[in-house]
Amino acid sequence: MSQKNETILRFEDVSFGFNQKVILDNVNFNLRSGWKVTLMGQNGAGKSTIFRLITGDHKPEHGKIHLDSNFTIGIAEQVIQPDLKELSVRDFFQRNFKEKIYDLDRRINDVLEIVNLHAPLDRIVKSFSGGQQARLLLASALIQDPDLLLLDEPTNNLDKTGIAHLTDFLINYWKSCIVISHDAEFLNAFTQGVLYLDVHTHKIEQYVGDYFDVVREISARIEKENIKNARLAKEAQANKEQANVFAHKGGKLRAVAKKMREKAAEFEENKVEVRKEDKTIRKFIIPNQQDLKGDLLRIESFSVIKNHEPVIRKKNITLQKNEHLLLTGPNGIGKSTLLEALASGKAPGAKIKSDVIVGYYRQDFSMLNFKQTVMQSFMEISGGKLSEQEIRSAAAGFLITGDLIGTKIGNLSEGQKGLVAFTRLVLQRPGLLILDEPTNHINFRHIPIIASALDAYEGAMILVSHVPEFVAQIRIDDVLDLGE
Repeated sequence: MSQKNETILRFEDVSFGFNQKVILDNVNFNLRSGWKVTLMGQNGAGKSTIFRLITGDHKPEHGKIHLDSNFTIGIAEQVIQPDLKELSVRDFFQRNFKEKIYDLDRRINDVLEIVNLHAPLDRIVKSFSGGQQARLLLASALIQDPDLLLLDEPTNNLDKTGIAHLTDFLINYWKSCIVISHDAEFLNAFTQGVLYLDVHTHKIEQYVGDYFDVVREISARIEKENIKNARLAKEAQANKEQANVFAHKGGKLRAVAKKMREKAAEFEENKVEVRKEDKTIRKFIIPNQQDLKGDLLRIESFSVIKNHEPVIRKKNITLQKNEHLLLTGPNGIGKSTLLEALASGKAPGAKIKSDVIVGYYRQDFSMLNFKQTVMQSFMEISGGKLSEQEIRSAAAGFLITGDLIGTKIGNLSEGQKGLVAFTRLVLQRPGLLILDEPTNHINFRHIPIIASALDAYEGAMILVSHVPEFVAQIRIDDVLDLGE
């Protein structure tokens, strides 16, 4: 067992790349026993890759990762891999152990209690909702009683109750923990420091303090850097202008002009590199399908899950152009299942008007073809109606530039997949938007811009989100609570 404040993990000059992309460049940081820290960084910076380096799934190209060989690690990744979704709950947990665990059922029930999930142990994992699968992932890490707990976006898909349970658990958790999350309130409840991965320098900066303290410190530093750069730019420009005046006068003043140009160059060289990953996506609109009239969607009945069994509910709901519907209810009630059925046109008791284009944002991104490049996906969704230049311009607004647009979607981070999904909606011009947890995996800086775009959307929209602050920024015309 580690002593309090003993260093339990240390990265020493660690470098790592993936698919010819530099992720880490001579990175150094350490983690002490009992510490709970946040791992921050822009979408695609490589945060999840750091977790895989810690677990040993990836090996550093240079440098060393110091971790006691007897030290145990439990990881809850962002999503359950497709092959694991075919397992029963019992087998899903058994896979964490090399040997057979004879009191496994009791141990499973104990950790399921911690994450507030109750389910038959022979139930197949894929039959659970996204929020319930998130709880299974967390419980799968906890059942190992690890010395170090790694949580990758653990609040994604969790409802308010689930987040509260997880927060209470982490506040009282006495071992070490590293969390990747964009949920500021959640992080501030328990974190003692931040590891900040810069996507451009490929370095990690280590800060002490709660999440809001660190964000304020970084923001103050950026403001200071911008002020300094503005002053230096002004001085450089003044020297250039004066140098031009002297140069035209000729004679000895040419030498003075040369010195002034050198001074201007010195001012420009002294400008500091402002943190680039604080960029946000550009403000955008989602164009809606024109010339649509009447009821675009009619729902007369739908199915919900009660005690693990489907129950049919009767309801008369219609959606016309410029009407926004919020779908609510606890994890496991059947929200994602209903959205999928609606988007596919296979929902009993519901009908979408035949000429309506449906834009569907799935929380697991399975509406994307992971084998396609980003550009191929954009060309396909635009139906050949837009030029490559128009597509690249739209993509750039979502920070999808350079080599990224030629990358296969399966090689993107979850956050980058989310930005690809939003770009596709802009290119598609749907008449009906169906959105299932659209803030999952998305950098918190982008969320107000996304909310503004959805608020202004003039087509019909159905939204599922467990983030009240996000929903509060969007015009909602009606609410359907599946739990009622």
